Amino acid sequence: MSKLQKILVKARRQVFSEMVGNNPSIFQGEGYDFIELREYMAGDDIRHIDWNITAKMQRPYIKIFREERELNVVVATMLNGSIHFGSKRFKQDVIAELVALLSFSVIKNGDLLTNYNFSDRLISHLKPSKKVFQVHRAVEEILEFDPLNQKADYDNLAQTLFKRIKRKSLIIVIGDFFEIPDFRVLAKKHEVVAVIVRDHLEEKPPEMGFASLVDPESGAVLEGDFNKASVNEYAKRVHAHDRKLYEALRKQQIRFTKIYTDDSVGVALRRVFEGR
Repeated sequence: MSKLQKILVKARRQVFSEMVGNNPSIFQGEGYDFIELREYMAGDDIRHIDWNITAKMQRPYIKIFREERELNVVVATMLNGSIHFGSKRFKQDVIAELVALLSFSVIKNGDLLTNYNFSDRLISHLKPSKKVFQVHRAVEEILEFDPLNQKADYDNLAQTLFKRIKRKSLIIVIGDFFEIPDFRVLAKKHEVVAVIVRDHLEEKPPEMGFASLVDPESGAVLEGDFNKASVNEYAKRVHAHDRKLYEALRKQQIRFTKIYTDDSVGVALRRVFEGR
């Protein structure tokens, strides 16, 4: 089987088989918008009673809901040069698997799926669809794309999505996030989730002695003595960057998770979407 087929078959089994449990999707929720409160009337669903307001007012109040239409889910990937790396498997392959799992979950749930691929520009875009074939196309585009010498521009990603997506949506951005994004404006209009894909070795590389490394974004060659001191200094810089990244995402009220190339992708995804 080709890499594409393996990823699609594995993701489809995880989403559509009984192994994932009784949840219809990793996207959980009642599917309703809260509108207002009013006093309880005979025949109302007692499950919608707001007990906090009821206690304050000393008479029962219930929440009134409006049924939502299908959820619009946008899966956006950042395909820059640094995803062409991995000790167990390439980050690019993990991103493809993430897109497959998310996309199959959207389709299974009957929601609208839209896909975008970015580097420092918009690479490709698949229009909203509920068809399984869209998942195949989305994953294939990621696997066939050559990310070498491609740079990341998360600001352009945010601006493009803000302009293009009119309806309130759940936007899932997947990348390695070695740049700190500014999603403040995008997050005011939409719900944004960041999925950070990393390899353990790029956060804490081994001692290699004298070696030559190639920057997959610029193609520049870095030569030097990668001894214990220099490796530890590099690891500290990555750790400091991630602290700033997490702080920025929390301030922007963006949920996030980090997935490593040797993680179980399905388990990690369900963690971040629990209780949505």
